[in-house]
Amino acid sequence: MKLQGAEIIIRCLKDLGVDVIFGYPGGAVLPIYDALYDSDIKHVLVAHEQMAAHMADGYARVTGKPGVCFATSGPGATNLVTGIANAYMDSVPIIAITGQVARNLIGKDSFQEVDIAGITMPITKHNYIVKDPEKLAYIIYEAFEIATTGRPGPVLIDVPKDIQAMMIEYEPINRNSINYEHKPKKNINYANIEKAVQLIDQSERPVIYAGGGIICSGAYEELKELAEKADIPVTTSLMGLGAFPEDHPLALGFLGMHGSKYANMAVYKSDLVIAIGARFSDRVAGKATGFAPDAKIIHIDIDAAEIGKNIKTNVGIVGDAKSVLRELVQKVKPNYHHEWHKQLAEMKEKYKFRYNRDGKLKPQYIVERISELTSGDAIIATEVGQNQMWAAQYYKFTKPRTFITSGGLGTMGFGLPAAIGAQVGKPDKRVINIAGDGSIRMNIKSLETAAIYNIPVITVILNNNTLGMVRQWQTLLYNKRYSHTDLNPNLDFVKLSEVYGVSACRVTNEEEFNDAIKKALGENKPALIECMIDKDEKVLPFIPAGGSVEDTIEE
Repeated sequence: MKLQGAEIIIRCLKDLGVDVIFGYPGGAVLPIYDALYDSDIKHVLVAHEQMAAHMADGYARVTGKPGVCFATSGPGATNLVTGIANAYMDSVPIIAITGQVARNLIGKDSFQEVDIAGITMPITKHNYIVKDPEKLAYIIYEAFEIATTGRPGPVLIDVPKDIQAMMIEYEPINRNSINYEHKPKKNINYANIEKAVQLIDQSERPVIYAGGGIICSGAYEELKELAEKADIPVTTSLMGLGAFPEDHPLALGFLGMHGSKYANMAVYKSDLVIAIGARFSDRVAGKATGFAPDAKIIHIDIDAAEIGKNIKTNVGIVGDAKSVLRELVQKVKPNYHHEWHKQLAEMKEKYKFRYNRDGKLKPQYIVERISELTSGDAIIATEVGQNQMWAAQYYKFTKPRTFITSGGLGTMGFGLPAAIGAQVGKPDKRVINIAGDGSIRMNIKSLETAAIYNIPVITVILNNNTLGMVRQWQTLLYNKRYSHTDLNPNLDFVKLSEVYGVSACRVTNEEEFNDAIKKALGENKPALIECMIDKDEKVLPFIPAGGSVEDTIEE
């Protein structure tokens, strides 16, 4: 049968299980939006295309399904770039479909023409310019396959307007027939499995370092089984929070620049680090020679390019974390490391997170109370900066896909739209965005989207009237030379929120905060709580960039 190209796009998305699209219409996607008019796929209209990409990202992180966003050509497409790059750095499957000028106008500097495929080539897992209308349906199916297999990531499809409008012969695609050129093989190197088992069985001070790959592969139970059988403590990367329950006796929380000192010390003193679905980023490894100087390294990752890239590896295993962990669980011997756990218990007590509760409203207290009042069962999104680190330190994550944050790119303005996407993906969960006053300004227009669609995201702004993390660095590393970090103290977030149609309040002490958060949690509508905190409250501990645990700043 023959269908219009735009109808084929919508039909393929529907067949692939897409139930929501985040986007903003424009001239080069008018045929697609016209086809969407007759579809039962939900569309969330954003205030800026960057938010569409972040919403698709948040949706994907909590559901495990690809998030889809639409944008028109030219500035509409380029506005997606930061969101696409963010998804790429954090291995999140999103599908960005952009309109393009008609094929006969490409290359002529036509109105709103940009080479979005060229622009996004380094920040997508793959991208397409649809030139052959007969391949349109197959490309959409292949894009979903690429985005979700192996190491997940964003895929962009640029569709010229004339292809959207023309009638094309269409036959349904069998998803099982998709076999793209670089589809990852599922073979596991069993010789390296045996080497890893030998190292694990012989180790006296092992540590598992779990990353976001555990969450991507759904390997939570296998991780827990390995840790319990071989009696191995587990620390996570920032992206791995929730992969291992933080109330488990073997949990060490997250490590790295602002992770717990005891987690960093555990790795530093270990004789074996088993990294699973983690990439040893600079925010974790710091100075490579000071990361785990006496440890052998087992590195398990779906992406062969990551093995040995940042840290020298003794045993590298390329494969899906779930499959590899199943093999390890079967083969390792039951073990007990009493002396190691005794050392770790002492370190946990000595180096646990602390803050001075001096009667002022503290950001650490705010996060702790949110954790207590939600019983750790909420989805927490963050912006980037101190708010992000306080959330990671003081919220107790016990379930996967409950922490939504910009890890690799560190995108200010990510949290609010990502929280909205997460809430759309998980409408029965409470979603709370923990924000800083610097980050929230960047995409605060997303409040309008929350209000229009009654998306009940709660935004908690930790307002210190400064770019807190940058000020912290200026205090500790730049002799208190506060160059351009103080923000406009006259900006009234409560009034601004109410203009967008979201109820809001300002709190200055613990009692006011408790009343406000309980009220927000008891209602099913978007809300904003502005929390006034001290501009010199710091995120500690802190390992300066390029340092090791020996360089930790604790006070």
